[in-house]
Amino acid sequence: MIRLLVFDVDGCLTNGAITYSNDGNEHKSFNVKDGLAIVSWIKLGYKCAIITGRSSKIVEKRAKELGISYLYQGVKNKIEKLDEILKNEKLTYENVAAIGDDLNDYGMLKNVAWSFTPNDANYFIKERVDTILNTNGGDGAIREMIEKILQKEGKMEEFIKLWL
Repeated sequence: MIRLLVFDVDGCLTNGAITYSNDGNEHKSFNVKDGLAIVSWIKLGYKCAIITGRSSKIVEKRAKELGISYLYQGVKNKIEKLDEILKNEKLTYENVAAIGDDLNDYGMLKNVAWSFTPNDANYFIKERVDTILNTNGGDGAIREMIEKILQKEGKMEEFIKLWL
């Protein structure tokens, strides 16, 4: 049973675009539907983690806003951080679903119980994950991922009842 979701940021939680203003500030956009699904997952008693290769205050703010338990930024080896989380939570890879969209996510994706990628991911990743989502990164891919897991595990009714 899946108990932990692991998200990459650029290309999964966002559309992968990194925009800089004239004063050098970085801008990212997150999908509110993804956010509702993440908050719901947590309300159901499960955990989430962000493991990303870049570092950004914006990501820190979004993770805190959603109540994501684990945030690791500037990570070169994502599997090492995932191993730390699993040890801390007393879970195994059989309890983990992850989403990534590019080569730096592959090590993590090949080890988890259920691997996902957005529709607009790198072809190498698309050929190697369990599920290619219909939606693109930043356009509800996380929501689609979470709903697929909940449907498979018979938890969709609980998910919906959270908001009724």
